[in-house]
Amino acid sequence: MPSVIETLSSNLLVPTILFFVLGLLAAFARSDLSIPGGAAKFMSLYLLLAIGFKGGSSLAEHGIHMDLFLTLLGGVGLSFVIPFVAFGLLRVMTRLDALNAAAVAGHYGSISIVTFVTAISLLDLVGLSHDGFMVAVAAAMEVPAILSALWLAHKTSSNGVKDKGLWRDLLANGSIVLLTGAFLIGAVTGGEGMQMIAPFIVTPFTGILCLFLLDMGISAGRSLIKNRDKLSLGLFAFGMLMPLIGAAMAWVVGAVIGLPEGSLFLFMVLSASASYIAVPAAMKIALPKAEAGIYLTLSLGVSFPFNITIGLPLYLWWVM
Repeated sequence: MPSVIETLSSNLLVPTILFFVLGLLAAFARSDLSIPGGAAKFMSLYLLLAIGFKGGSSLAEHGIHMDLFLTLLGGVGLSFVIPFVAFGLLRVMTRLDALNAAAVAGHYGSISIVTFVTAISLLDLVGLSHDGFMVAVAAAMEVPAILSALWLAHKTSSNGVKDKGLWRDLLANGSIVLLTGAFLIGAVTGGEGMQMIAPFIVTPFTGILCLFLLDMGISAGRSLIKNRDKLSLGLFAFGMLMPLIGAAMAWVVGAVIGLPEGSLFLFMVLSASASYIAVPAAMKIALPKAEAGIYLTLSLGVSFPFNITIGLPLYLWWVM
């Protein structure tokens, strides 16, 4: 067990996370360090494209069969529903306004790739197998939560008045179009397509992600200073409670589907994790008035460490 704890803890000391911390420290020190707005938008678009394409390529590699279809259906359904649960909890537990509550809620319906990869390494450590198509399920769970968050933001900002063009506007949102389109292109072109553009979306990915998280750290730190009165005890409690709720919902759905232990564990991890890559990138474009200091601090500063150090061993114990 000590080796398991050591393995989980080491995942916090990686360049991507540390660059986010650097951004926070720069903001707290009132440094003039900044990323140009155009470059920041490019990085957001790049990450959405890369994540979507790699997910589609993974789907093409594993093929389509009934287990995959049912798990994809369950994952997409959870990704749609969890933001509504999170939004309701946030409105009860915190003082967040509707726009920021919607932005935060979207993070908890989506997934953290780093948490997912860490979970796979934990399965390897304990010798428990899993279905390869879970990577495709992870990719499929990125988009629905963003859609739910934008729907919630639209409904709450329009005082509940139904807009006939609502779904057209949501589906035409740039971040949704890029992420979904890249996923479909990856699925159509498969391994050959991945081989063609791998030098663009694989090799530079981590470096661009480091710069993106540096920028988000700066934005989060400055927003945190500006909006520190909004970060109540209830918000931090939510950041630890919501992963447990998401995992429980996934356990029920996964048990109904009949997932084996390893895949059920990964399914719970996907539903418990909170995105700090795809959704922040989407929110930065789609909901620019939402405070990055709130949603990124919760997803990356509270829920991510909670899942890595406490959540993963708990979810594994849950399924075994």
